[in-house]
Amino acid sequence: MKKRISYYWLCQIIGWSAYIVLFIFFYLTLRTRIQPSFYQMLVSEASLGFIITHIMRAFIQKYKLVDKPVNEQVIYIILISIIFTLIYGTTTAKLEEWLEFESEKQRQLTFVNKMIRISLGYFFIIIVWNLIYFAYHYIVKTRQAQLDKIRLESLVKELELKTIKAHINPHFIFNALNSIRALIDENPNRARNAITELSNILRSSMQAEKVETVPFEKELGIVKDYLALEYIRFEDRLKIEYQIDEDTLDQPVPPMMLQTLVENAIKHGIGKQIGGGLVRVISDFKENFHELVVLNTGYLNGHVQDGDGFGLFSTKNRLQLLFGEKANFEIKQVGSDLVEARILIPVEIK
Repeated sequence: MKKRISYYWLCQIIGWSAYIVLFIFFYLTLRTRIQPSFYQMLVSEASLGFIITHIMRAFIQKYKLVDKPVNEQVIYIILISIIFTLIYGTTTAKLEEWLEFESEKQRQLTFVNKMIRISLGYFFIIIVWNLIYFAYHYIVKTRQAQLDKIRLESLVKELELKTIKAHINPHFIFNALNSIRALIDENPNRARNAITELSNILRSSMQAEKVETVPFEKELGIVKDYLALEYIRFEDRLKIEYQIDEDTLDQPVPPMMLQTLVENAIKHGIGKQIGGGLVRVISDFKENFHELVVLNTGYLNGHVQDGDGFGLFSTKNRLQLLFGEKANFEIKQVGSDLVEARILIPVEIK
Protein backbone atom coordinates (compact mmCIF):
# COMPACT_ATOMS: atom_id res chain seq x y z
CA MET A 1 0.00 0.00 0.00
CA LYS A 2 1.49 3.34 -1.05
CA LYS A 3 2.11 5.84 1.71
CA ARG A 4 0.23 9.08 1.13
CA ILE A 5 2.20 12.34 1.12
CA SER A 6 1.48 14.38 4.25
CA TYR A 7 -0.54 17.59 4.08
CA TYR A 8 2.51 19.56 5.20
CA TRP A 9 4.73 18.42 2.31
CA LEU A 10 1.85 18.79 -0.13
CA CYS A 11 1.28 22.39 0.98
CA GLN A 12 5.01 23.15 0.87
CA ILE A 13 5.38 21.86 -2.68
CA ILE A 14 2.19 23.53 -3.95
CA GLY A 15 2.90 26.78 -2.10
CA TRP A 16 6.44 27.33 -3.32
CA SER A 17 5.56 26.10 -6.83
CA ALA A 18 2.77 28.68 -6.87
CA TYR A 19 5.33 31.27 -5.74
CA ILE A 20 7.49 30.47 -8.80
CA VAL A 21 4.52 30.47 -11.21
CA LEU A 22 3.21 33.77 -9.82
CA PHE A 23 6.52 35.59 -10.18
CA ILE A 24 7.01 34.22 -13.70
CA PHE A 25 3.55 35.53 -14.60
CA PHE A 26 4.34 38.98 -13.22
CA TYR A 27 7.74 38.94 -14.93
CA LEU A 28 6.24 38.09 -18.31
CA THR A 29 3.33 40.53 -18.09
CA LEU A 30 4.65 43.49 -16.13
CA ARG A 31 8.41 43.56 -16.73
CA THR A 32 9.98 46.76 -18.01
CA ARG A 33 13.31 45.18 -18.89
CA ILE A 34 14.89 41.73 -19.13
CA GLN A 35 16.62 40.62 -15.94
CA PRO A 36 19.63 38.36 -16.43
CA SER A 37 19.44 34.98 -14.66
CA PHE A 38 15.86 35.72 -13.52
CA TYR A 39 14.66 32.12 -13.73
CA GLN A 40 17.73 30.66 -12.06
CA MET A 41 17.51 33.16 -9.19
CA LEU A 42 13.77 32.62 -8.81
CA VAL A 43 14.15 28.83 -8.50
CA SER A 44 17.08 29.33 -6.11
CA GLU A 45 15.06 31.70 -3.90
CA ALA A 46 12.04 29.36 -3.89
CA SER A 47 14.24 26.38 -3.03
CA LEU A 48 15.89 28.37 -0.25
CA GLY A 49 12.46 29.46 1.01
CA PHE A 50 11.36 25.81 1.01
CA ILE A 51 14.38 24.85 3.13
CA ILE A 52 14.21 27.86 5.50
CA THR A 53 10.50 27.39 6.23
CA HIS A 54 11.06 23.68 6.86
CA ILE A 55 13.80 24.53 9.38
CA MET A 56 11.44 27.09 10.91
CA ARG A 57 8.76 24.38 11.23
CA ALA A 58 11.26 22.11 13.01
CA PHE A 59 12.01 24.98 15.41
CA ILE A 60 8.28 25.48 16.06
CA GLN A 61 7.81 21.77 16.71
CA LYS A 62 10.85 21.45 18.96
CA TYR A 63 9.67 24.20 21.30
CA LYS A 64 5.97 23.25 20.89
CA LEU A 65 4.97 26.80 20.04
CA VAL A 66 1.59 25.73 18.60
CA ASP A 67 0.68 24.42 22.08
CA LYS A 68 1.19 27.84 23.69
CA PRO A 69 -1.79 30.07 24.59
CA VAL A 70 -3.12 32.05 21.62
CA ASN A 71 -1.95 35.44 22.97
CA GLU A 72 1.59 34.05 23.30
CA GLN A 73 1.41 32.50 19.83
CA VAL A 74 0.93 35.96 18.29
CA ILE A 75 4.19 37.14 19.86
CA TYR A 76 6.02 33.99 18.73
CA ILE A 77 4.71 34.37 15.16
CA ILE A 78 6.11 37.90 14.94
CA LEU A 79 9.46 37.00 16.56
CA ILE A 80 10.20 33.88 14.52
CA SER A 81 9.03 35.62 11.35
CA ILE A 82 11.56 38.40 11.95
CA ILE A 83 14.36 35.96 12.87
CA PHE A 84 13.87 33.61 9.93
CA THR A 85 13.30 36.49 7.50
CA LEU A 86 16.72 37.86 8.47
CA ILE A 87 18.19 34.37 8.03
CA TYR A 88 16.52 34.14 4.63
CA GLY A 89 17.73 37.62 3.62
CA THR A 90 21.31 36.95 4.71
CA THR A 91 21.45 33.57 2.96
CA THR A 92 19.87 34.89 -0.23
CA ALA A 93 22.28 37.84 -0.36
CA LYS A 94 25.22 35.45 -0.01
CA LEU A 95 23.73 33.14 -2.63
CA GLU A 96 23.36 36.01 -5.14
CA GLU A 97 27.01 36.98 -4.63
CA TRP A 98 28.21 33.39 -4.91
CA LEU A 99 26.19 32.59 -8.06
CA GLU A 100 26.90 36.06 -9.50
CA PHE A 101 23.20 36.77 -10.11
CA GLU A 102 23.54 40.42 -9.05
CA SER A 103 22.93 43.31 -11.40
CA GLU A 104 25.40 46.18 -11.68
CA LYS A 105 23.22 48.32 -9.43
CA GLN A 106 23.02 45.59 -6.77
CA ARG A 107 26.82 45.21 -6.70
CA GLN A 108 27.12 48.83 -5.62
CA LEU A 109 25.13 48.17 -2.43
CA THR A 110 26.75 47.01 0.79
CA PHE A 111 26.00 43.47 1.98
CA VAL A 112 23.90 44.79 4.90
CA ASN A 113 21.80 46.92 2.56
CA LYS A 114 21.27 43.95 0.23
CA MET A 115 20.30 41.71 3.17
CA ILE A 116 17.80 44.30 4.54
CA ARG A 117 16.31 44.86 1.07
CA ILE A 118 15.73 41.14 0.53
CA SER A 119 14.44 40.64 4.10
CA LEU A 120 11.89 43.45 3.76
CA GLY A 121 10.71 41.97 0.47
CA TYR A 122 10.16 38.48 1.94
CA PHE A 123 8.92 39.29 5.47
CA PHE A 124 5.31 39.25 4.25
CA ILE A 125 5.74 35.77 2.73
CA ILE A 126 7.29 34.35 5.89
CA ILE A 127 4.68 35.83 8.24
CA VAL A 128 1.84 34.61 6.00
CA TRP A 129 3.41 31.12 6.06
CA ASN A 130 3.46 31.25 9.87
CA LEU A 131 -0.10 32.53 10.11
CA ILE A 132 -1.34 29.68 7.91
CA TYR A 133 0.70 27.09 9.83
CA PHE A 134 -0.42 28.26 13.28
CA ALA A 135 -4.03 28.75 12.15
CA TYR A 136 -4.13 25.22 10.74
CA HIS A 137 -2.90 23.70 14.00
CA TYR A 138 -5.30 25.86 16.01
CA ILE A 139 -8.23 24.61 13.94
CA VAL A 140 -7.04 20.99 14.23
CA LYS A 141 -6.63 21.32 18.02
CA THR A 142 -10.04 22.97 18.40
CA ARG A 143 -11.70 20.29 16.29
CA GLN A 144 -9.90 17.53 18.21
CA ALA A 145 -10.96 19.10 21.51
CA GLN A 146 -14.58 19.15 20.30
CA LEU A 147 -14.36 15.51 19.20
CA ASP A 148 -12.80 14.55 22.55
CA LYS A 149 -15.58 16.39 24.34
CA ILE A 150 -18.23 14.56 22.31
CA ARG A 151 -16.53 11.22 22.94
CA LEU A 152 -16.27 12.01 26.65
CA GLU A 153 -19.94 13.02 26.85
CA SER A 154 -20.88 9.82 25.01
CA LEU A 155 -18.75 7.75 27.39
CA VAL A 156 -20.25 9.48 30.43
CA LYS A 157 -23.77 8.82 29.12
CA GLU A 158 -22.87 5.20 28.52
CA LEU A 159 -21.41 4.84 32.00
CA GLU A 160 -24.43 6.58 33.51
CA LEU A 161 -26.75 4.17 31.71
CA LYS A 162 -24.74 1.18 32.90
CA THR A 163 -24.76 2.57 36.44
CA ILE A 164 -28.51 3.09 36.38
CA LYS A 165 -29.11 -0.38 35.01
CA ALA A 166 -26.85 -1.78 37.72
CA HIS A 167 -28.88 -0.04 40.42
CA ILE A 168 -31.41 -2.86 40.40
CA ASN A 169 -29.43 -5.85 41.54
CA PRO A 170 -30.37 -9.00 39.58
CA HIS A 171 -30.29 -10.99 42.84
CA PHE A 172 -32.97 -8.67 44.23
CA ILE A 173 -35.20 -9.34 41.22
CA PHE A 174 -34.75 -13.11 41.57
CA ASN A 175 -35.44 -12.93 45.31
CA ALA A 176 -38.51 -10.75 44.74
CA LEU A 177 -39.89 -13.15 42.11
CA ASN A 178 -39.32 -16.12 44.40
CA SER A 179 -41.08 -14.28 47.23
CA ILE A 180 -44.01 -13.41 44.96
CA ARG A 181 -44.26 -17.01 43.79
CA ALA A 182 -44.47 -18.16 47.42
CA LEU A 183 -47.26 -15.63 48.07
CA ILE A 184 -49.44 -16.61 45.11
CA ASP A 185 -51.20 -19.43 46.97
CA GLU A 186 -51.14 -18.20 50.54
CA ASN A 187 -51.81 -14.49 49.96
CA PRO A 188 -52.89 -13.68 46.37
CA ASN A 189 -53.70 -10.02 47.16
CA ARG A 190 -50.25 -9.41 48.59
CA ALA A 191 -48.72 -11.18 45.58
CA ARG A 192 -50.57 -8.82 43.22
CA ASN A 193 -49.38 -5.81 45.21
CA ALA A 194 -45.83 -7.15 45.16
CA ILE A 195 -45.94 -7.47 41.37
CA THR A 196 -47.09 -3.84 41.16
CA GLU A 197 -44.24 -2.76 43.48
CA LEU A 198 -41.65 -4.63 41.41
CA SER A 199 -43.11 -3.16 38.22
CA ASN A 200 -42.83 0.37 39.66
CA ILE A 201 -39.17 -0.17 40.54
CA LEU A 202 -38.25 -1.58 37.13
CA ARG A 203 -40.14 1.21 35.34
CA SER A 204 -38.33 3.88 37.36
CA SER A 205 -35.00 2.20 36.64
CA MET A 206 -35.64 2.25 32.89
CA GLN A 207 -36.79 5.89 32.91
CA ALA A 208 -34.07 7.17 35.24
CA GLU A 209 -31.57 7.99 32.47
CA LYS A 210 -34.08 10.39 30.87
CA VAL A 211 -34.02 12.93 33.72
CA GLU A 212 -31.35 14.40 35.96
CA THR A 213 -33.56 14.83 39.02
CA VAL A 214 -36.98 13.74 40.28
CA PRO A 215 -39.10 15.01 43.19
CA PHE A 216 -38.09 13.30 46.43
CA GLU A 217 -41.67 12.07 46.82
CA LYS A 218 -41.29 9.92 43.70
CA GLU A 219 -37.93 8.56 44.82
CA LEU A 220 -39.37 7.80 48.26
CA GLY A 221 -42.20 5.85 46.62
CA ILE A 222 -39.64 3.62 44.86
CA VAL A 223 -37.76 3.09 48.13
CA LYS A 224 -41.00 2.10 49.90
CA ASP A 225 -41.83 -0.37 47.11
CA TYR A 226 -38.31 -1.81 47.34
CA LEU A 227 -38.42 -2.22 51.12
CA ALA A 228 -41.92 -3.69 50.96
CA LEU A 229 -40.60 -6.40 48.62
CA GLU A 230 -37.60 -7.03 50.85
CA TYR A 231 -39.92 -7.30 53.85
CA ILE A 232 -41.60 -10.28 52.19
CA ARG A 233 -38.23 -12.04 52.19
CA PHE A 234 -36.97 -10.99 55.61
CA GLU A 235 -40.35 -10.74 57.40
CA ASP A 236 -39.86 -9.89 61.09
CA ARG A 237 -36.06 -9.78 60.67
CA LEU A 238 -36.45 -6.44 58.88
CA LYS A 239 -37.63 -3.40 60.78
CA ILE A 240 -38.39 -0.31 58.63
CA GLU A 241 -38.75 3.25 59.91
CA TYR A 242 -39.40 6.52 58.07
CA GLN A 243 -38.76 10.01 59.43
CA ILE A 244 -39.87 12.26 56.61
CA ASP A 245 -40.41 16.01 56.75
CA GLU A 246 -43.30 16.55 54.32
CA ASP A 247 -41.80 19.88 53.22
CA THR A 248 -38.94 17.92 51.62
CA LEU A 249 -41.16 15.88 49.31
CA ASP A 250 -40.91 18.33 46.43
CA GLN A 251 -37.12 18.70 46.65
CA PRO A 252 -35.15 17.51 43.57
CA VAL A 253 -32.98 14.41 44.02
CA PRO A 254 -31.05 12.25 41.51
CA PRO A 255 -33.22 9.29 40.43
CA MET A 256 -32.46 5.89 42.01
CA MET A 257 -29.77 7.39 44.29
CA LEU A 258 -31.60 6.85 47.57
CA GLN A 259 -32.74 3.42 46.36
CA THR A 260 -29.09 2.48 45.77
CA LEU A 261 -28.17 3.40 49.35
CA VAL A 262 -31.14 1.48 50.77
CA GLU A 263 -30.26 -1.56 48.64
CA ASN A 264 -26.69 -1.34 49.92
CA ALA A 265 -28.02 -1.21 53.50
CA ILE A 266 -30.06 -4.38 52.94
CA LYS A 267 -27.33 -6.31 51.13
CA HIS A 268 -24.37 -5.46 53.35
CA GLY A 269 -26.21 -4.71 56.56
CA ILE A 270 -29.44 -6.57 57.23
CA GLY A 271 -28.60 -9.50 54.95
CA LYS A 272 -25.48 -10.31 56.96
CA GLN A 273 -27.16 -10.19 60.39
CA ILE A 274 -28.60 -13.45 61.68
CA GLY A 275 -31.25 -11.57 63.61
CA GLY A 276 -31.83 -9.00 60.87
CA GLY A 277 -32.01 -5.37 61.88
CA LEU A 278 -33.24 -1.86 61.23
CA VAL A 279 -33.38 0.35 58.14
CA ARG A 280 -34.35 3.94 58.87
CA VAL A 281 -34.86 6.52 56.12
CA ILE A 282 -34.67 10.17 57.17
CA SER A 283 -35.42 13.28 55.11
CA ASP A 284 -35.16 16.72 56.66
CA PHE A 285 -33.80 20.22 56.20
CA LYS A 286 -30.51 21.04 57.89
CA GLU A 287 -29.58 24.70 57.57
CA ASN A 288 -29.48 25.33 53.80
CA PHE A 289 -29.34 21.65 52.87
CA HIS A 290 -31.79 18.86 52.14
CA GLU A 291 -30.44 16.05 54.30
CA LEU A 292 -31.11 12.42 53.35
CA VAL A 293 -29.96 9.72 55.76
CA VAL A 294 -30.11 5.93 55.53
CA LEU A 295 -29.32 4.18 58.82
CA ASN A 296 -28.95 0.43 58.97
CA THR A 297 -27.83 -2.26 61.34
CA GLY A 298 -24.42 -3.54 60.29
CA TYR A 299 -20.70 -2.91 60.20
CA LEU A 300 -18.52 -0.94 57.80
CA ASN A 301 -15.26 -2.60 58.85
CA GLY A 302 -13.42 0.57 57.87
CA HIS A 303 -14.13 0.27 54.14
CA VAL A 304 -16.83 0.12 51.49
CA GLN A 305 -17.33 -3.33 50.06
CA ASP A 306 -15.57 -3.77 46.72
CA GLY A 307 -18.60 -5.20 44.96
CA ASP A 308 -20.69 -2.06 45.40
CA GLY A 309 -17.92 0.50 45.74
CA PHE A 310 -18.57 2.02 42.32
CA GLY A 311 -22.21 2.74 43.14
CA LEU A 312 -21.35 4.46 46.42
CA PHE A 313 -18.38 6.42 45.13
CA SER A 314 -20.28 7.50 42.01
CA THR A 315 -22.99 8.90 44.30
CA LYS A 316 -20.70 11.74 45.37
CA ASN A 317 -19.69 12.47 41.78
CA ARG A 318 -23.32 12.58 40.61
CA LEU A 319 -24.21 14.96 43.44
CA GLN A 320 -21.38 17.35 42.66
CA LEU A 321 -22.11 17.32 38.92
CA LEU A 322 -25.76 18.17 39.54
CA PHE A 323 -25.58 20.45 42.59
CA GLY A 324 -21.96 21.69 42.77
CA GLU A 325 -19.20 21.35 45.32
CA LYS A 326 -21.48 22.10 48.26
CA ALA A 327 -23.32 18.80 47.81
CA ASN A 328 -21.80 15.95 49.76
CA PHE A 329 -22.08 12.25 50.49
CA GLU A 330 -20.46 10.19 53.23
CA ILE A 331 -20.91 6.76 54.74
CA LYS A 332 -19.61 5.93 58.21
CA GLN A 333 -20.05 3.80 61.32
CA VAL A 334 -22.04 5.81 63.90
CA GLY A 335 -22.50 3.19 66.58
CA SER A 336 -21.31 -0.23 67.59
CA ASP A 337 -23.71 -1.83 65.10
CA LEU A 338 -25.10 1.08 63.09
CA VAL A 339 -23.98 2.42 59.68
CA GLU A 340 -25.03 5.82 58.38
CA ALA A 341 -25.11 6.98 54.75
CA ARG A 342 -25.73 10.74 54.56
CA ILE A 343 -26.47 12.95 51.55
CA LEU A 344 -26.47 16.75 51.68
CA ILE A 345 -28.05 18.62 48.76
CA PRO A 346 -27.96 22.44 48.81
CA VAL A 347 -31.40 24.05 48.82
CA GLU A 348 -32.05 27.10 46.66
CA ILE A 349 -33.11 30.07 48.78
CA LYS A 350 -36.20 31.63 47.18
